[in-house]
Amino acid sequence: MFKPVDLKIDFPAMERRILDWWYSSGLVNKYLHRNDSSKKKFSFFDGPITANNPMGVHHAWGRTYKDLWQRYKNMNGFRQRFQNGFDNQGLWVEVEVEKEKGFRSKKEIEKYGIEKFVNDCRERTLKCAKEQTEQSKRLGYFMDWENSYYTLSEENNYMIWHFLKKCWQTDWQGGPGLYKGRDSVPWCPRCGTAISQHEILTEEYKELTHESVYFRLPLVDRENEYFLVWTTTPWTIPANVGLAVNPKLEYWLVEGEDKKRYWLVADLAKTVFGEKAKPVKKTKGNSLVGLKYLGPFDELLAVQEAKKEKPETFHTVLASEELVTATEGTGIVHLATGCGQEDFALGKENNLPVIAAIDESANYFENFGDLSGKNAKKDPDLILKHTLLKDFLFKITPYTHRYPTCWRCKTELVWRVVDEWYIAMDTVREKMMAITKKINWLPAWGKDQELDWLKNMHDWLISKKRYWGLALPIWECQCGYFEVIGSKEELKEKAVEGWKKFQGHTPHRPWIDEVKILCPKCGEKASRIKDVGNPWLDAGIISFSTLVAPETKKVSYLTDKKYWQEWYPADFITESFPGQFKNWFYSLLAMATVLENEAPFKNVLAYALVRDEKGEEMHKSKGNAIWFDDAAEKMGVDVMRWMYVLQNPEANLNFGFQVADEVRRRFHLMIWNVYNFFVTYANIAETQNLNFKTNNENLKLKSVLDKWIISKLNGLIKIVTEALDKYDPFLASHAIEEFVVNDLSAWYVRRSRDRVSPSSADRQDQEDCFRTLFLVLNNLVKILAPFTPFIAEEIYQNLATKKEGELKSVHLEGWPSPEENLIDLELEEKMVLARKICEMGHAARKSAGIKVRQPLSKLSIKNLPLNIDEVADLIKDELNVKELLGNIGKGELTVELDTEITAGLKEEGEARDIIRQIQEARKNVGCRLDEKVEVYFPNWPEKFTELIKKETLAIKIEKKETLEIIRNQ
Repeated sequence: MFKPVDLKIDFPAMERRILDWWYSSGLVNKYLHRNDSSKKKFSFFDGPITANNPMGVHHAWGRTYKDLWQRYKNMNGFRQRFQNGFDNQGLWVEVEVEKEKGFRSKKEIEKYGIEKFVNDCRERTLKCAKEQTEQSKRLGYFMDWENSYYTLSEENNYMIWHFLKKCWQTDWQGGPGLYKGRDSVPWCPRCGTAISQHEILTEEYKELTHESVYFRLPLVDRENEYFLVWTTTPWTIPANVGLAVNPKLEYWLVEGEDKKRYWLVADLAKTVFGEKAKPVKKTKGNSLVGLKYLGPFDELLAVQEAKKEKPETFHTVLASEELVTATEGTGIVHLATGCGQEDFALGKENNLPVIAAIDESANYFENFGDLSGKNAKKDPDLILKHTLLKDFLFKITPYTHRYPTCWRCKTELVWRVVDEWYIAMDTVREKMMAITKKINWLPAWGKDQELDWLKNMHDWLISKKRYWGLALPIWECQCGYFEVIGSKEELKEKAVEGWKKFQGHTPHRPWIDEVKILCPKCGEKASRIKDVGNPWLDAGIISFSTLVAPETKKVSYLTDKKYWQEWYPADFITESFPGQFKNWFYSLLAMATVLENEAPFKNVLAYALVRDEKGEEMHKSKGNAIWFDDAAEKMGVDVMRWMYVLQNPEANLNFGFQVADEVRRRFHLMIWNVYNFFVTYANIAETQNLNFKTNNENLKLKSVLDKWIISKLNGLIKIVTEALDKYDPFLASHAIEEFVVNDLSAWYVRRSRDRVSPSSADRQDQEDCFRTLFLVLNNLVKILAPFTPFIAEEIYQNLATKKEGELKSVHLEGWPSPEENLIDLELEEKMVLARKICEMGHAARKSAGIKVRQPLSKLSIKNLPLNIDEVADLIKDELNVKELLGNIGKGELTVELDTEITAGLKEEGEARDIIRQIQEARKNVGCRLDEKVEVYFPNWPEKFTELIKKETLAIKIEKKETLEIIRNQ
């Protein structure tokens, strides 16, 4: 006997029970090591989850994919490493600790103490990693949790040192691949650090409204002529050193209502001055190049110093076709070389001076007069209402645009000219692009996305002026020389000071800062730069740092290359887009290209973002965020996992409780009902001696319905296997749902109810149906195991035959193989036609107002595309007709019911209706499905007495004024 099925199943409670059993029984450990001796292997590199907060529902999408393919490969006998990763370093952790401590600036961190702050960061990330481990287990994610890698580890940090040393030692573009550069870079004034091009993602651009300003600049030696300039960043005006025009565009000199005459691009003259605007003069932009002008803040010391430094180019008009357009503004661009990347580049090309305007907190420097010490971003009126700008101001207008914010704290970015450390990418760019083309990108357009990024990327800014992160192994001397150290051993050998203070610590600030080496150029002591590394260095190196040789417990890339080559490159990785095209995928490619000039992975599946049910971004402040723990306990993780795999990876997933309820109702409860149907009727029929088989061996099928569902099952196995081999979760999951909902439940089980009913007289057909359904369920749970591991396990445990003390699990089973000889495509085609005919027949009944319980004499079918004799009885039973008439033809398929109800048909219809009433009454008094009863009923067609008794399990039926059921308990 099978354990009875709970129809009021609490899926989350079931999952918790199974989860406890998985770990207490040793099942997970057995699963992880079941293929240790296999010659087949599957190498998966885990993109490390950021261990700075509890896991979110967006993390669960990727972790579902990761678990899906590792389970699938495990069932197929592949040896694996099952190594999870945690990303521990960088701003994401630092900012959370700052929030905990109430810190609002780097000064407060330094006052608190770098050592204490770094230790707090370490403690937080390790605590979060533990919590994420438990959450991942709750998701059903099977990994070797005791051997997870951590990017804060010495192995990871020193491996990056090795990489950076190779960059420095390699001659790229006539110089080392790692260099110190001065540039205008995106800067977060709250975090006090540069933000690399890689970190400014599409989603970090916010729709913001700023005050834009039109201001006039008088031309030198041109009476009553002004350049009309427009900017959306008024705070940069004090740092203005030049203007840019497009040499090919036409410019007009237009007289305003104030009688002043303004130069601006012709195409925008009427936008600014109205339809009546007419030119006093016309000229091409190239004739304006080289002209000089006066600025509003020329009396500031910073501006005077810039003029003195480069008087020949100061406040000069430059030409730029790329920077200047006629789409908005005035066609004359304000250049503040110290406050903008394009400005800086154009200024460098044309020898403009650079005015550095703001410090790391976006406060104006001391040589900016009464602006000094004041924040440039907090109050636009600081500039807009400044007395020096008053006579230059033309007008102020609000301007809404997409503006970049800090990826971590969401503060609006500024641009500053600072010294940072870079990896030169031009030399490796082509190599990276060649490698990228060899990789299988899913979706396919991912390849073009990555190639486009590689084609246009700048040099990799790798430095952060922060505290908790990779200590960049760059020792710089006051003479200007710097050296990159490649290992702990090399540092120990070269250290001349501070080694004892550092010994026993990990290579992090502040301990690593104590170590000094001798400058080989001048002989003085060189100190490590204070910068830490870009966190994508941490994640990008994992294909080299995490493959630890089992015998030596050391990084195999440096000590046991043979072991490393066994697992490199990864067969598969998966993470979300669009960010990872710029970040993790990029860093993996860059570091692998430098170290090995070989692809770090063969296949990559990228997926979109999780949104709320309305398609909006989830935010705690908006009240629409769903935490993983809440989702797991209210939805159940199998439902969550099914939502993820059903989603097209190319599109954002609208995630919410209503969606989950629909998924559960449509799929999980459908499976559960099919499972309950089998168990309930199999127990009633006492099938324990049927010797159920879990495979198709010696399968002898007589019923066309059984043959059909076995054909569909083997077709499903084939489709899902091919889809998973191609890393296509969307196709695989939709094929499974289609099979369960439309084939198994809506047709096979519904058409088989009479076959397994206790009233069934054909015992052989009943047993065939049970054997078939058992075989289908047994294979179905194996297919489901990688997708929805809990419900698959629950059903499997009830169906499996186990010996005393034997540890069996669906997750220790092999992946089913499709048997091509059992796939009958001709029969499947006939069944599709049969179901279509039934659908049309039901529509005809509804149109005629005749219930299905009322038998009809015949159904005529015209233009059948193929012979349906094999499925004719199914059609007749489904539509309750006595005869099918049909002809083969090429026209439109039509059906026609004979709606004439003879006396005999009417009586049979009445009998069918009485059977329904008695069955309902049996249910109301709580009869078991196989319970015999006595029936009392006012009247019935006498010739159908035996039919009524058979269908209702009535011992007898006698007349009485009202319907009554006497139970035979």
